[in-house]
Amino acid sequence: MRVSILLALLLASMTLAGQPTPLALAQTIELPNVEGRIDHLAFDAMRQRLFVAALGNNTVEAIDLGTSGRVRSLSGFDEPQGLALSSDGSRLAVANAQGGAVDILNAENLTRAMSISLSDDADNVRYEAAAKRFWVGYGTGALAAIDGADGRRAGEVRLAGHPESFQLERSGPRIFVNVPTAHHIVVVDRVALKVTATWPVVTASSNFPMALDEANHRLFIGCRSPAAMLVYDTSSGKQIASVVIAGDTDDLFYDVARKRVYVSAGEGFLDVLQQQDADHYTRVAHIPTAGGARTSLFVPETSRLYLAVPHRGSQKAEIRVYAVRD
Repeated sequence: MRVSILLALLLASMTLAGQPTPLALAQTIELPNVEGRIDHLAFDAMRQRLFVAALGNNTVEAIDLGTSGRVRSLSGFDEPQGLALSSDGSRLAVANAQGGAVDILNAENLTRAMSISLSDDADNVRYEAAAKRFWVGYGTGALAAIDGADGRRAGEVRLAGHPESFQLERSGPRIFVNVPTAHHIVVVDRVALKVTATWPVVTASSNFPMALDEANHRLFIGCRSPAAMLVYDTSSGKQIASVVIAGDTDDLFYDVARKRVYVSAGEGFLDVLQQQDADHYTRVAHIPTAGGARTSLFVPETSRLYLAVPHRGSQKAEIRVYAVRD
């Protein structure tokens, strides 16, 4: 085990208050020959696989979580960014930044089933199980709905700028979308295919990642300037809280069972924020990781958080697996 990993294990074993950390480094999975920036991840529950969008490498890495080994390095992509699995585990959508193609793969044998052409910069992807659609943010400002079975474009909503992270409401028809260049959050009715509201982002900017606490009507927004997590009331559209976080965040997740938010930041930290109640949050852990490690995936079914670490200098490209503690 490398010295850097030993140090990370030691530092990560304590919270800000000196108590055992809510995230414990459990293992690392190396990504040999993966260079450049790593973007988003997706989890295949059926086959216990992790998919990694290796944007700078123009590959999607398929990892067997049972053996912690690479199943395959999939090539032929052009800066893959967003990934999403269909709820039945049959399809994997890959959004490409260059050219804007969305490739739909057979998730079992990892072969391409179809490719849908959007404009440039296809980015974040989400799957809507009820409608069996992939939603993709792309271009200078749009969300596209793509039929997961035949690749048909089922609808589109125009936005005021390029969409970053977005979340689909389960109990209603809304999609909440970060549009950092327009300094706002957009609310989309995905049935009517129209924008129904815009909520200004005023106290910070560069609002990239997003998570949703639907039960408490709270939306969490990760901002980079200054580094803060903003909390919005989804009933009123008003900001009700702000918490300092590490810089250069690109992913954050809400843990419903433990009432926590996990934030991964390129500055080289994982932050854990505890929800005291719907309006109050406290940072309870600030865990050193690695520079540029800003994308991650929290999987509630396995109580694991997967952090993508890019190759920088002596630091190899790898996935760090954190066990979530109660």
